[in-house]
Amino acid sequence: MKINFLFDPIEWSMDFQQSRVCCCLIKMTFKTVVRKYDDNMENEDMPMITGLLTNLGFYILMLAGFVSQLFVKQNVETEKNRDGYVPLYNKFELFYFGYVYRRIRDCFNRPVVGVPGAEITIKDRKSDDFGWTFEFSGTETKCLNLASYNYLGFASNTGTCAENTIKTIQEFGLVSCSPRSELGTTTLLVELEQLTAQLLGVEDSIVFGMGFASNALNLPALLSPGCLVISDEKNHASIILGLRLSGATIRVFKHNNMRSLETKLEEAVCKGQPNGAPWKKILIIVEGIYSMEGSIVKLPEVVALKKKYKAYLYLDEAHSVGAMGKHGRGVLDYFGIDPKDVDILMGTFTKSFASSGGYIAGSKKLIDFLRQNSHAHCYASSMSPPVAQQILTAMKIVMGLDGTDEGQRRIIQLARNTKYFRRKFSQLGVIVYGHEDSMVVPMIVYFYSKLTAVVRRLTERNIAVVGVGFPATRLFYGRVRFCLSAAHTKEQLDYAIQVIAEESETLGLKYSRRPRNYDPIEY
Repeated sequence: MKINFLFDPIEWSMDFQQSRVCCCLIKMTFKTVVRKYDDNMENEDMPMITGLLTNLGFYILMLAGFVSQLFVKQNVETEKNRDGYVPLYNKFELFYFGYVYRRIRDCFNRPVVGVPGAEITIKDRKSDDFGWTFEFSGTETKCLNLASYNYLGFASNTGTCAENTIKTIQEFGLVSCSPRSELGTTTLLVELEQLTAQLLGVEDSIVFGMGFASNALNLPALLSPGCLVISDEKNHASIILGLRLSGATIRVFKHNNMRSLETKLEEAVCKGQPNGAPWKKILIIVEGIYSMEGSIVKLPEVVALKKKYKAYLYLDEAHSVGAMGKHGRGVLDYFGIDPKDVDILMGTFTKSFASSGGYIAGSKKLIDFLRQNSHAHCYASSMSPPVAQQILTAMKIVMGLDGTDEGQRRIIQLARNTKYFRRKFSQLGVIVYGHEDSMVVPMIVYFYSKLTAVVRRLTERNIAVVGVGFPATRLFYGRVRFCLSAAHTKEQLDYAIQVIAEESETLGLKYSRRPRNYDPIEY
């Protein structure tokens, strides 16, 4: 049997020195759901004792923050003369970042030197005022890089990509200093859009200089009041911002839960808008791989529901394009789904292609509409020529257009590294989220103290990882996220597993109750 805790924290505020300090978690409602253990569950629930101790630890941390607030002057600017205006900052978040997050800031936003390849160099820094400010110590630490989205290992300052990029700078310069609709379109961008459409197997595509803007500034062009969007609860912030800007009605379904999705679709079709009129359009939005959960969208089921209820489907492949499927074409390739079954394909070039920017792909009619109505196309500066060249070279390698099998080798290597790393992880007794084929591997640590301890201790042993906590995740579900790359060798992965095994034993991270298979894992 497993116990699942659902927490319902509320905010409260107190007066101190004529300022209201917002606090959190004075009240907590425990709702226990007892269910039969299922070996096929993708993610494990939080154990009961761990849930109790995690909450107790957070309350102690909050209490320490209040005590600190009484005796330590906050070294940040405060809002003044805001009477009659909306506050600039949420009071709880202001307190949280000042007196809770500040204590562990050394684990986040760490400055690095050089390219994020299989190894990365971190600039060491120190703080003499408990995280208010930092100074560089003058030293550097070279670490095994398990923190970057360099899935196919193209992040390098040597090789074909770098050489072609240098030539492009000499020919086209660094920037065009103009949006696409004016003087920002180059032959490189035209070629890139054609090649992206060819990779994805669709009629056309349009590229943008920023991945975040590919969602945030294009969704408002595709939606309007009277439209309904049914969005996965774990969708990225860029999607959420774009939906808010669009004015469309938003309904959220439980993460990767097809029953929840169908319930929302059925209700939308049957009831329509609040005034009784049918929705102008119903759009389902999902991601290929969810970067905080490591899960892969259940795309065949989503496509089936989309067809059943005559809805549109928007697929964000920021983390999956290039890295998933036999040919690197994303989750469509992974599941063997016809690209025509997805109305709008979105993705970024910042991960698998080691560059910057994003794209929207689909029918010629869709792309022509965006060329006329997308703010990211009409007003934002176009993609830099060397950035476009990096993508072009990497994409041609992935597609085999360079005349070699280097792209296929990288795709296979990434899949091998992913399976090996995850299977070795399953023998450690830690809780790991996500799909077995996902190269994003979140290890759940729950406690804030353990989150910081893992990041610091792994850095001391020359392994760079990402620690993720609130507000990027739920309050009590802190995690350490590992990102795998085709550039990693078996020896590097074995070293990482060995260190993580030792530290998980020392720090008490073995929460998993699933049966372990200790058979040898072949690489």
